[in-house]
Amino acid sequence: MSMQNALSKDAAARSKAPPGLDAQGTVYRILIAISLVHLFNDSIQSVIPAIFPILKDSMHLTYTQIGWISFAINFTASIMQPVVGWFADRKPTPSILPIGMGFTFTGMLLLAFADSYMAVLISVIFVGLGSAAFHPEGSRVSHMAAGPRRGLAQSIFQVGGNAGQSLAPLLTRWIFIPFGLFGAIGFTGIAAAGIAVQIYIARWYGRMLQSGGYLRRQAAARRAPNPALRKKIAAAITILILLVFVRSWYVASIGSFYAFNLKDTFNLSTEDAQIYIFLFLAAGALGTFFGGPLADRFGKRNMIFLSMAGAAPLALLLPYANLFWTAVLLTIIGFIMLSSFSVTVVYAQMLIPGKIGTVSGLITGLAFGMGGLGALVLGNWIDVFGVSPVMQMCSFLPLIGIFTFLLPSDKLLNRWAEENGSEE
Repeated sequence: MSMQNALSKDAAARSKAPPGLDAQGTVYRILIAISLVHLFNDSIQSVIPAIFPILKDSMHLTYTQIGWISFAINFTASIMQPVVGWFADRKPTPSILPIGMGFTFTGMLLLAFADSYMAVLISVIFVGLGSAAFHPEGSRVSHMAAGPRRGLAQSIFQVGGNAGQSLAPLLTRWIFIPFGLFGAIGFTGIAAAGIAVQIYIARWYGRMLQSGGYLRRQAAARRAPNPALRKKIAAAITILILLVFVRSWYVASIGSFYAFNLKDTFNLSTEDAQIYIFLFLAAGALGTFFGGPLADRFGKRNMIFLSMAGAAPLALLLPYANLFWTAVLLTIIGFIMLSSFSVTVVYAQMLIPGKIGTVSGLITGLAFGMGGLGALVLGNWIDVFGVSPVMQMCSFLPLIGIFTFLLPSDKLLNRWAEENGSEE
Protein backbone atom coordinates (compact mmCIF):
# COMPACT_ATOMS: atom_id res chain seq x y z
CA MET A 1 0.00 0.00 0.00
CA SER A 2 2.84 2.38 0.84
CA MET A 3 4.42 1.66 -2.54
CA GLN A 4 1.19 2.61 -4.32
CA ASN A 5 1.00 5.84 -2.32
CA ALA A 6 4.58 6.70 -3.26
CA LEU A 7 3.90 6.07 -6.94
CA SER A 8 0.75 8.17 -6.87
CA LYS A 9 2.60 11.04 -5.20
CA ASP A 10 5.36 10.86 -7.80
CA ALA A 11 2.78 10.89 -10.61
CA ALA A 12 1.09 13.91 -9.03
CA ALA A 13 4.41 15.73 -8.81
CA ARG A 14 5.08 15.04 -12.48
CA SER A 15 1.66 16.33 -13.46
CA LYS A 16 2.43 19.64 -11.72
CA ALA A 17 5.91 19.93 -13.23
CA PRO A 18 6.54 22.69 -15.74
CA PRO A 19 6.42 21.65 -19.41
CA GLY A 20 9.64 20.13 -20.64
CA LEU A 21 10.76 18.51 -17.39
CA ASP A 22 9.69 14.90 -17.10
CA ALA A 23 7.60 15.07 -20.26
CA GLN A 24 10.80 16.12 -22.09
CA GLY A 25 9.00 18.53 -24.38
CA THR A 26 10.92 21.37 -26.00
CA VAL A 27 10.00 24.64 -24.24
CA TYR A 28 10.39 27.15 -27.06
CA ARG A 29 9.29 30.23 -25.10
CA ILE A 30 12.17 29.74 -22.67
CA LEU A 31 14.63 28.99 -25.49
CA ILE A 32 13.61 32.18 -27.29
CA ALA A 33 13.82 34.19 -24.06
CA ILE A 34 17.30 32.92 -23.17
CA SER A 35 18.43 33.48 -26.77
CA LEU A 36 17.17 37.07 -26.57
CA VAL A 37 19.20 37.67 -23.41
CA HIS A 38 22.19 36.05 -25.12
CA LEU A 39 21.77 38.59 -27.91
CA PHE A 40 21.73 41.43 -25.34
CA ASN A 41 24.75 40.06 -23.47
CA ASP A 42 26.95 39.38 -26.47
CA SER A 43 26.05 42.55 -28.35
CA ILE A 44 27.25 44.47 -25.28
CA GLN A 45 30.36 42.35 -24.86
CA SER A 46 31.21 42.49 -28.55
CA VAL A 47 31.16 46.28 -28.81
CA ILE A 48 34.41 46.21 -26.81
CA PRO A 49 36.57 44.83 -29.66
CA ALA A 50 34.44 46.73 -32.18
CA ILE A 51 35.44 50.08 -30.63
CA PHE A 52 39.16 49.26 -30.65
CA PRO A 53 39.83 51.62 -33.59
CA ILE A 54 38.08 54.43 -31.69
CA LEU A 55 40.00 53.70 -28.48
CA LYS A 56 43.27 53.53 -30.38
CA ASP A 57 42.73 56.94 -32.00
CA SER A 58 41.17 58.75 -29.02
CA MET A 59 43.56 57.44 -26.33
CA HIS A 60 46.58 56.94 -28.63
CA LEU A 61 46.95 53.27 -27.67
CA THR A 62 49.36 50.73 -29.11
CA TYR A 63 48.20 47.41 -30.56
CA THR A 64 49.61 45.75 -27.44
CA GLN A 65 47.42 47.92 -25.20
CA ILE A 66 44.43 47.05 -27.39
CA GLY A 67 45.34 43.39 -26.91
CA TRP A 68 45.36 43.85 -23.12
CA ILE A 69 41.82 45.26 -23.21
CA SER A 70 40.63 42.25 -25.20
CA PHE A 71 42.53 39.96 -22.86
CA ALA A 72 40.96 41.60 -19.77
CA ILE A 73 37.36 41.05 -20.85
CA ASN A 74 37.82 37.61 -22.38
CA PHE A 75 40.14 36.20 -19.75
CA THR A 76 37.79 37.36 -16.96
CA ALA A 77 34.95 35.50 -18.65
CA SER A 78 37.19 32.50 -19.30
CA ILE A 79 38.36 32.09 -15.70
CA MET A 80 34.98 32.67 -14.07
CA GLN A 81 32.69 30.70 -16.39
CA PRO A 82 33.86 27.21 -15.31
CA VAL A 83 33.81 28.39 -11.67
CA VAL A 84 30.18 29.57 -11.98
CA GLY A 85 29.28 26.36 -13.82
CA TRP A 86 30.96 24.16 -11.19
CA PHE A 87 29.16 25.98 -8.37
CA ALA A 88 25.76 25.82 -10.09
CA ASP A 89 26.15 22.11 -10.87
CA ARG A 90 26.32 21.52 -7.13
CA LYS A 91 23.86 24.20 -6.07
CA PRO A 92 21.74 25.49 -8.96
CA THR A 93 20.98 29.16 -8.28
CA PRO A 94 18.49 30.84 -10.66
CA SER A 95 19.29 34.32 -9.23
CA ILE A 96 22.74 34.13 -10.85
CA LEU A 97 21.10 35.05 -14.17
CA PRO A 98 19.80 38.56 -13.29
CA ILE A 99 22.81 39.22 -11.02
CA GLY A 100 25.18 38.56 -13.93
CA MET A 101 23.35 41.03 -16.15
CA GLY A 102 23.66 43.52 -13.29
CA PHE A 103 27.45 43.29 -13.60
CA THR A 104 27.14 43.99 -17.33
CA PHE A 105 24.96 47.04 -16.59
CA THR A 106 27.63 48.35 -14.20
CA GLY A 107 30.42 47.79 -16.73
CA MET A 108 28.72 49.78 -19.48
CA LEU A 109 27.82 52.59 -17.07
CA LEU A 110 31.49 52.86 -16.06
CA LEU A 111 32.62 52.71 -19.69
CA ALA A 112 30.38 55.64 -20.61
CA PHE A 113 32.35 57.86 -18.21
CA ALA A 114 35.81 56.24 -18.61
CA ASP A 115 38.47 58.91 -19.10
CA SER A 116 41.62 56.80 -18.91
CA TYR A 117 43.09 53.49 -20.07
CA MET A 118 42.79 52.01 -16.57
CA ALA A 119 39.13 53.03 -16.32
CA VAL A 120 38.44 51.24 -19.60
CA LEU A 121 40.13 48.09 -18.26
CA ILE A 122 38.01 48.13 -15.08
CA SER A 123 34.84 48.67 -17.12
CA VAL A 124 35.47 45.71 -19.41
CA ILE A 125 36.30 43.46 -16.45
CA PHE A 126 32.78 44.09 -15.10
CA VAL A 127 31.35 43.21 -18.51
CA GLY A 128 33.47 40.04 -18.51
CA LEU A 129 32.14 39.06 -15.08
CA GLY A 130 28.57 39.52 -16.30
CA SER A 131 29.27 37.30 -19.29
CA ALA A 132 30.89 34.69 -17.05
CA ALA A 133 27.78 34.50 -14.86
CA PHE A 134 25.42 34.29 -17.82
CA HIS A 135 26.88 31.72 -20.20
CA PRO A 136 27.08 28.49 -18.15
CA GLU A 137 23.66 29.07 -16.57
CA GLY A 138 22.18 30.16 -19.89
CA SER A 139 23.46 26.94 -21.42
CA ARG A 140 21.91 24.99 -18.53
CA VAL A 141 18.54 26.66 -19.14
CA SER A 142 18.84 25.73 -22.82
CA HIS A 143 19.59 22.12 -21.84
CA MET A 144 16.63 22.04 -19.42
CA ALA A 145 14.24 23.40 -22.06
CA ALA A 146 15.61 21.29 -24.93
CA GLY A 147 13.66 18.08 -24.53
CA PRO A 148 14.91 15.63 -27.18
CA ARG A 149 16.22 18.37 -29.52
CA ARG A 150 19.49 19.32 -27.87
CA GLY A 151 21.28 20.42 -31.02
CA LEU A 152 18.41 22.69 -32.06
CA ALA A 153 18.03 24.07 -28.52
CA GLN A 154 21.72 24.88 -28.23
CA SER A 155 21.61 26.51 -31.66
CA ILE A 156 18.65 28.70 -30.66
CA PHE A 157 20.57 29.72 -27.54
CA GLN A 158 23.87 30.34 -29.32
CA VAL A 159 22.41 32.11 -32.35
CA GLY A 160 21.28 34.90 -30.04
CA GLY A 161 24.86 35.38 -28.90
CA ASN A 162 26.32 35.28 -32.40
CA ALA A 163 23.63 37.64 -33.68
CA GLY A 164 24.57 40.00 -30.87
CA GLN A 165 28.22 39.75 -31.83
CA SER A 166 27.39 40.52 -35.46
CA LEU A 167 25.56 43.72 -34.46
CA ALA A 168 28.61 45.13 -32.66
CA PRO A 169 30.28 46.65 -35.77
CA LEU A 170 27.02 48.36 -36.76
CA LEU A 171 26.40 49.60 -33.23
CA THR A 172 29.92 51.03 -33.26
CA ARG A 173 29.24 52.74 -36.58
CA TRP A 174 25.92 54.22 -35.42
CA ILE A 175 26.64 54.94 -31.75
CA PHE A 176 30.30 55.03 -30.75
CA ILE A 177 31.71 56.78 -33.80
CA PRO A 178 29.33 59.78 -33.49
CA PHE A 179 29.10 59.84 -29.66
CA GLY A 180 32.42 58.39 -28.49
CA LEU A 181 32.63 56.28 -25.33
CA PHE A 182 29.62 58.06 -23.85
CA GLY A 183 27.54 56.07 -26.34
CA ALA A 184 27.93 53.15 -23.90
CA ILE A 185 25.23 54.77 -21.75
CA GLY A 186 22.63 53.51 -24.22
CA PHE A 187 23.67 49.92 -23.56
CA THR A 188 22.67 50.24 -19.91
CA GLY A 189 19.07 50.25 -21.19
CA ILE A 190 19.73 46.98 -23.06
CA ALA A 191 21.25 45.50 -19.90
CA ALA A 192 18.21 46.63 -17.87
CA ALA A 193 15.89 44.89 -20.36
CA GLY A 194 18.09 41.81 -20.03
CA ILE A 195 17.68 41.84 -16.24
CA ALA A 196 13.88 41.88 -16.64
CA VAL A 197 13.90 38.89 -19.01
CA GLN A 198 16.36 37.06 -16.77
CA ILE A 199 13.99 37.42 -13.81
CA TYR A 200 11.26 35.74 -15.90
CA ILE A 201 13.61 32.91 -16.89
CA ALA A 202 14.88 32.52 -13.31
CA ARG A 203 11.33 31.96 -12.07
CA TRP A 204 10.80 29.14 -14.59
CA TYR A 205 14.22 27.73 -13.69
CA GLY A 206 13.23 27.76 -10.01
CA ARG A 207 10.00 25.87 -10.71
CA MET A 208 11.98 23.26 -12.63
CA LEU A 209 14.23 22.74 -9.62
CA GLN A 210 11.29 22.51 -7.20
CA SER A 211 9.75 19.67 -9.20
CA GLY A 212 12.87 17.59 -8.50
CA GLY A 213 12.95 15.69 -11.81
CA TYR A 214 15.82 17.66 -13.33
CA LEU A 215 18.05 17.21 -10.29
CA ARG A 216 17.32 13.46 -10.19
CA ARG A 217 18.35 13.05 -13.82
CA GLN A 218 21.50 15.10 -13.34
CA ALA A 219 22.50 13.07 -10.28
CA ALA A 220 22.02 9.84 -12.24
CA ALA A 221 24.06 11.17 -15.17
CA ARG A 222 26.97 12.22 -12.93
CA ARG A 223 27.98 8.60 -12.35
CA ALA A 224 31.79 8.39 -12.58
CA PRO A 225 33.06 6.47 -15.66
CA ASN A 226 35.34 3.47 -15.33
CA PRO A 227 39.12 4.23 -15.45
CA ALA A 228 39.63 3.04 -19.05
CA LEU A 229 36.70 5.14 -20.28
CA ARG A 230 37.91 8.13 -18.25
CA LYS A 231 41.20 8.15 -20.20
CA LYS A 232 39.37 8.08 -23.54
CA ILE A 233 37.11 10.94 -22.45
CA ALA A 234 40.11 12.98 -21.30
CA ALA A 235 41.82 12.47 -24.68
CA ALA A 236 38.67 13.54 -26.54
CA ILE A 237 38.23 16.65 -24.38
CA THR A 238 41.89 17.59 -25.04
CA ILE A 239 41.33 17.39 -28.81
CA LEU A 240 38.09 19.37 -28.53
CA ILE A 241 39.88 22.07 -26.53
CA LEU A 242 42.55 22.27 -29.28
CA LEU A 243 39.84 22.81 -31.89
CA VAL A 244 38.11 25.49 -29.79
CA PHE A 245 41.53 27.12 -29.31
CA VAL A 246 42.15 27.27 -33.07
CA ARG A 247 38.67 28.55 -33.90
CA SER A 248 38.86 31.21 -31.17
CA TRP A 249 42.25 32.50 -32.35
CA TYR A 250 41.02 32.78 -35.92
CA VAL A 251 37.79 34.53 -34.94
CA ALA A 252 39.80 36.88 -32.68
CA SER A 253 42.10 37.75 -35.60
CA ILE A 254 39.08 38.78 -37.69
CA GLY A 255 36.99 40.42 -34.97
CA SER A 256 39.76 42.36 -33.25
CA PHE A 257 42.26 43.25 -35.96
CA TYR A 258 40.96 42.65 -39.49
CA ALA A 259 39.39 46.12 -39.57
CA PHE A 260 42.93 47.54 -39.25
CA ASN A 261 44.06 45.31 -42.13
CA LEU A 262 41.21 46.58 -44.31
CA LYS A 263 42.09 50.18 -43.48
CA ASP A 264 45.76 49.65 -44.36
CA THR A 265 45.23 47.51 -47.48
CA PHE A 266 42.21 49.19 -49.07
CA ASN A 267 42.30 52.65 -47.43
CA LEU A 268 38.85 52.16 -45.93
CA SER A 269 37.46 54.39 -43.21
CA THR A 270 36.75 52.94 -39.76
CA GLU A 271 33.01 53.09 -40.51
CA ASP A 272 33.32 51.16 -43.79
CA ALA A 273 35.73 48.59 -42.35
CA GLN A 274 33.12 47.70 -39.70
CA ILE A 275 30.70 46.57 -42.42
CA TYR A 276 33.08 43.77 -43.47
CA ILE A 277 33.44 42.55 -39.90
CA PHE A 278 29.65 42.61 -39.66
CA LEU A 279 29.40 40.34 -42.71
CA PHE A 280 31.71 37.79 -41.08
CA LEU A 281 29.86 37.82 -37.75
CA ALA A 282 26.32 37.95 -39.19
CA ALA A 283 27.07 34.98 -41.43
CA GLY A 284 28.49 33.26 -38.35
CA ALA A 285 25.17 33.79 -36.55
CA LEU A 286 23.33 32.09 -39.41
CA GLY A 287 25.86 29.29 -39.40
CA THR A 288 25.36 28.80 -35.67
CA PHE A 289 21.60 28.46 -36.13
CA PHE A 290 21.82 25.89 -38.91
CA GLY A 291 24.75 24.02 -37.37
CA GLY A 292 22.76 22.50 -34.49
CA PRO A 293 19.91 20.95 -36.54
CA LEU A 294 22.44 19.70 -39.14
CA ALA A 295 24.50 18.12 -36.35
CA ASP A 296 21.35 16.41 -35.00
CA ARG A 297 20.86 14.90 -38.46
CA PHE A 298 24.40 14.18 -39.69
CA GLY A 299 26.39 13.86 -36.48
CA LYS A 300 28.15 16.33 -34.22
CA ARG A 301 31.71 15.21 -34.98
CA ASN A 302 31.00 15.43 -38.72
CA MET A 303 29.71 18.98 -38.30
CA ILE A 304 32.76 20.04 -36.29
CA PHE A 305 35.05 18.65 -39.00
CA LEU A 306 33.11 20.32 -41.81
CA SER A 307 33.25 23.70 -40.07
CA MET A 308 37.06 23.59 -39.98
CA ALA A 309 37.89 21.74 -43.21
CA GLY A 310 35.38 23.72 -45.26
CA ALA A 311 36.72 27.06 -44.05
CA ALA A 312 40.45 26.20 -44.41
CA PRO A 313 40.96 26.77 -48.18
CA LEU A 314 38.88 29.96 -48.13
CA ALA A 315 40.85 31.32 -45.16
CA LEU A 316 44.08 30.75 -47.10
CA LEU A 317 42.71 32.79 -50.02
CA LEU A 318 41.38 35.68 -47.92
CA PRO A 319 44.64 37.68 -47.43
CA TYR A 320 45.15 37.87 -51.21
CA ALA A 321 41.59 38.75 -52.28
CA ASN A 322 40.44 42.11 -53.65
CA LEU A 323 37.84 44.13 -51.79
CA PHE A 324 34.83 42.45 -53.44
CA TRP A 325 36.08 38.92 -52.86
CA THR A 326 37.13 39.86 -49.33
CA ALA A 327 33.45 40.53 -48.56
CA VAL A 328 32.38 37.26 -50.20
CA LEU A 329 35.05 35.17 -48.46
CA LEU A 330 34.48 36.72 -45.04
CA THR A 331 30.76 35.92 -45.34
CA ILE A 332 31.30 32.28 -46.36
CA ILE A 333 34.09 31.67 -43.83
CA GLY A 334 31.99 33.12 -41.01
CA PHE A 335 29.02 30.90 -41.91
CA ILE A 336 31.07 27.70 -42.18
CA MET A 337 33.47 28.17 -39.27
CA LEU A 338 30.91 29.27 -36.68
CA SER A 339 28.42 26.55 -37.66
CA SER A 340 30.14 24.37 -35.06
CA PHE A 341 29.94 26.90 -32.22
CA SER A 342 26.89 25.36 -30.54
CA VAL A 343 27.83 21.85 -31.66
CA THR A 344 31.08 21.80 -29.67
CA VAL A 345 29.12 22.62 -26.49
CA VAL A 346 26.61 19.79 -27.05
CA TYR A 347 29.42 17.39 -27.97
CA ALA A 348 31.26 18.24 -24.73
CA GLN A 349 28.03 17.71 -22.77
CA MET A 350 27.79 14.24 -24.33
CA LEU A 351 31.37 13.51 -23.29
CA ILE A 352 30.76 14.53 -19.67
CA PRO A 353 27.03 14.16 -18.93
CA GLY A 354 25.55 15.44 -15.71
CA LYS A 355 27.89 18.44 -15.40
CA ILE A 356 26.15 20.81 -17.75
CA GLY A 357 27.28 24.06 -16.09
CA THR A 358 30.92 23.02 -15.67
CA VAL A 359 31.27 21.68 -19.21
CA SER A 360 29.42 24.59 -20.83
CA GLY A 361 31.45 27.06 -18.79
CA LEU A 362 34.65 25.30 -19.77
CA ILE A 363 33.95 25.25 -23.51
CA THR A 364 32.36 28.69 -23.91
CA GLY A 365 34.70 30.17 -21.30
CA LEU A 366 37.63 28.62 -23.11
CA ALA A 367 36.43 30.19 -26.35
CA PHE A 368 36.41 33.64 -24.70
CA GLY A 369 39.70 33.04 -22.93
CA MET A 370 41.53 31.76 -25.96
CA GLY A 371 40.10 34.60 -28.01
CA GLY A 372 41.40 37.09 -25.44
CA LEU A 373 44.80 35.41 -25.26
CA GLY A 374 44.90 35.31 -29.04
CA ALA A 375 44.13 39.02 -29.26
CA LEU A 376 46.91 39.79 -26.78
CA VAL A 377 49.50 37.70 -28.64
CA LEU A 378 48.38 38.90 -32.05
CA GLY A 379 48.47 42.53 -30.88
CA ASN A 380 52.09 42.09 -29.81
CA TRP A 381 52.99 40.44 -33.10
CA ILE A 382 51.25 43.16 -35.12
CA ASP A 383 53.28 45.83 -33.30
CA VAL A 384 56.43 43.97 -34.39
CA PHE A 385 55.58 42.58 -37.85
CA GLY A 386 52.60 44.60 -39.04
CA VAL A 387 48.94 43.71 -39.60
CA SER A 388 49.12 42.06 -43.03
CA PRO A 389 51.85 39.46 -42.27
CA VAL A 390 50.05 38.38 -39.07
CA MET A 391 46.73 38.03 -40.92
CA GLN A 392 48.49 35.84 -43.50
CA MET A 393 49.86 33.65 -40.72
CA CYS A 394 46.41 33.30 -39.11
CA SER A 395 44.97 32.05 -42.39
CA PHE A 396 46.71 28.69 -41.76
CA LEU A 397 44.95 28.09 -38.41
CA PRO A 398 41.83 26.29 -39.75
CA LEU A 399 44.06 23.58 -41.26
CA ILE A 400 44.52 22.22 -37.72
CA GLY A 401 40.88 21.12 -37.94
CA ILE A 402 42.12 17.87 -39.49
CA PHE A 403 42.56 16.64 -35.89
CA THR A 404 38.75 16.40 -35.66
CA PHE A 405 39.08 12.87 -37.06
CA LEU A 406 40.67 11.87 -33.75
CA LEU A 407 37.42 12.62 -31.90
CA PRO A 408 35.12 9.67 -31.14
CA SER A 409 32.03 9.40 -33.34
CA ASP A 410 28.56 10.17 -32.05
CA LYS A 411 27.71 6.44 -32.06
CA LEU A 412 30.77 5.72 -29.92
CA LEU A 413 29.77 8.45 -27.45
CA ASN A 414 26.32 6.91 -27.12
CA ARG A 415 27.92 3.50 -26.55
CA TRP A 416 30.13 4.97 -23.82
CA ALA A 417 27.04 6.43 -22.15
CA GLU A 418 25.34 3.01 -22.23
CA GLU A 419 28.44 1.29 -20.80
CA ASN A 420 28.54 3.84 -18.01
CA GLY A 421 24.85 3.51 -17.25
CA SER A 422 24.15 7.20 -17.93
CA GLU A 423 20.61 8.34 -18.54
CA GLU A 424 21.67 11.43 -20.43
